[in-house]
Amino acid sequence: MDIIKSDTKINFLRFSNVALMLSALVLIAGIVSLSVRGLNFGLDFTGGTLIELHYPEAPELSEVRQALENEGFDEFVVQTFGTARDIVVRIPVGEDGETSADVSTRVLETLSGQMANIEMRRVEFVGPQIGQELAEQGGLALLYVLIGVLIYISFRFQWRFAVGAVSALVHDVLLVVGVLSIFQVSFDLTVVAAILAVIGYSLNDTIVVYDRLRENFQTKRKGSPEELTNLSINQMLGRTLMTSLTTLLVLIALFYFGGEIIHAFAFTLIVGVFVGTYSSVYVAGSMAVKLGVSKMDLMPVQKEGADQPDTEVLPERFRNRDA
Repeated sequence: MDIIKSDTKINFLRFSNVALMLSALVLIAGIVSLSVRGLNFGLDFTGGTLIELHYPEAPELSEVRQALENEGFDEFVVQTFGTARDIVVRIPVGEDGETSADVSTRVLETLSGQMANIEMRRVEFVGPQIGQELAEQGGLALLYVLIGVLIYISFRFQWRFAVGAVSALVHDVLLVVGVLSIFQVSFDLTVVAAILAVIGYSLNDTIVVYDRLRENFQTKRKGSPEELTNLSINQMLGRTLMTSLTTLLVLIALFYFGGEIIHAFAFTLIVGVFVGTYSSVYVAGSMAVKLGVSKMDLMPVQKEGADQPDTEVLPERFRNRDA
């Protein structure tokens, strides 16, 4: 017995204009936030020192932060790493020329005043130049993905579908990045990886809908593009909901139980699953219809002479002898 009915008849495209207006409002809010507040770049992009410490017993993070503030550190980040007894301290690059060794020594001495036997397990330093290069490479990776998707779908389906799919992906990336800016979520390399995963997730859902739409265009004799698009979305609704729900269960578990170090990654993917599922219906699907896709665009090309009757004369040995 199916958990979700496969014979639903929801008119999704009826609300396509309202959905696009809602997307536009959220995108405008995100762009304004990016212009005014920007992204909360993490250590991977801004540069600085990362120090991993192991405590004999779980410390209070508020007390750790207070001790570092009293020492004169600014704009640092303190997070648990793995267990409650392991923490990571991220210190941005200072203006007084301190080396990473000097910073790590100050941090260890400051925190040792609260609790003895603190073990320093790792110290890493990322320079500002490296952080800038990582930001540029992350942006180029997103750009190359969008170009590759445009080329792939143009060959696989039709250019109207390619424009719709790329529009959905650009919509997803801008909306997710806008939400990260609004909530000032730490933007590091794990978030870049999450955005790339969102692109893959959204594209997979879009390709499935497009494939079913192409099949319906080729097999259904009646129905307008809007009706066939609604039919295709309804046919894939059960699969889409089950995939999204099971993915969200894993991501919610990661967000709550994976530790503070992975919060930004899990949060980005949670937002991306919602946005990607929504855009596959109301951006990719409706955009192809608004661009004027028709049955003729997706009908298989007939070979020359395929519709002509076979008039070739059979050889003598193959003819019916009783004729």
